[in-house]
Formats: sequence, structure tokens, C-alpha cells
Amino acid sequence: MKKRVYKIYLFRHGRTEYNVKGLFCGHKHTKLVLRGKRDAKKVAKKLKNEKFQIAFHTSLPRSKETLKYVLKYHPECEKIVVDDRMIERSYGDLEGTTHKQFIKKIGKKAYNLRVEGDAIENLSPKFREKAEKFLGEKGYEAIHRGYNVAASNGESFADVEKRVESFIKHIKRFIKKNKCNVAISAHGNSIRLFRKIMEKVSKEKTVKWFIPYDKVFEYEVKI
Repeated sequence: MKKRVYKIYLFRHGRTEYNVKGLFCGHKHTKLVLRGKRDAKKVAKKLKNEKFQIAFHTSLPRSKETLKYVLKYHPECEKIVVDDRMIERSYGDLEGTTHKQFIKKIGKKAYNLRVEGDAIENLSPKFREKAEKFLGEKGYEAIHRGYNVAASNGESFADVEKRVESFIKHIKRFIKKNKCNVAISAHGNSIRLFRKIMEKVSKEKTVKWFIPYDKVFEYEVKI
């Protein structure tokens, strides 16, 4: 018997004020800016001729708002579900701060004390300044791209992968039971790990991806 194919349509929310200003957003509530609304409309047009019966968004306003633009073309969508297993990565104590602030202040304080300790104190002022700048930048990269590194009170990519993996298993069971196509309005880092699992790629490749605001990722589930 030939298997039937069902679709998963996955997309990122449109740009927000936090995205535009270069702030760590995480679980902060922020709405779409004008450019973000244009992103959402682009996604909506790309999905205009597709069909899906169930849609998912997270509890964050930017996810829900983006989905609203998409749903304008989809009266066939029978149900909307909120599921925070696809919520953005938590940046913990960094949320609401800028990337530059992290490099200049938080990065030095958190990363240097944890990793280098008293060694920094033993450097001359000139070399200490250089070391602090270097480690601050490295700390930023570790938080942003280090797979197992989490900001204080936040999540690592590995943490996000666990909940996203649980969501994927749920979605596959859901599709099998309801025999339907699904749309998911999610976030950059949850999409990153969704792609890693579905596309079976390495951690190294996963952390280097940029997830566009106006792209639709499409996956098939065969039943």
C-alpha cells in the first residue's frame, strides 16, 4: 500500500524591535516592527496556495502575530495550538541587554571569572585590557554559538534540542492520528534545532546557520 504524504510548514516570526536593535530577546515579549510585518506577509504569500488544517504558535506575541498574517489565507485551518516546546532559546540574565553590552560588560564579568579567575588580575593593565576584550568577545561567541554553553539562568542549544525533539515526536504522532498538514510559527533557535533533527546534520553545521525571517521550511511525513 502506497504511503500518503503530509506536510509540515515551519517559519520564523517577523523581525521585532529587539531583533532590529541587536538585543538578546529570548522569552521577552516584543511585537513585530513594520519590517517584521512585511516579513510575515512574505511568509503568508509563500504559503497562500498550500493547505494545512492545524497551526501551532508559542506563547510569545511575535509568534502569534506572525501566524495571524498567514492564517488570513487559510480558512481551512481548523485548530490553533499553543506549544512552548518550540519557544525561543532562553538567554536568562542576558535578556533585554544588547550584544555590545554583553561583550563590553557582562561577557567579561561572567566569562572571565568563571574561566580565567585570578590569572587576569596578574596581568599588567595594558595586557589585562586586551585579555578582557578578547575573552568578552569569545564569551559572546560561546553563548551565541557554543552548543553546550548557556547564559546564566538560560538555555544552551543542547537544552533547546531536547524539547524540540519532544515536539517533533508529538507532531509526527499528531499527523499520523489526524492525517493533516501542519503549520508552525516559531523562533530562530527552535527552528535551528528542528532543522538539525529533521535534516540529520551535525552540531557544527547547525550552529552556523542563520534562520531567515521570510523563509518557509517544508518537511514531509509519510504515513
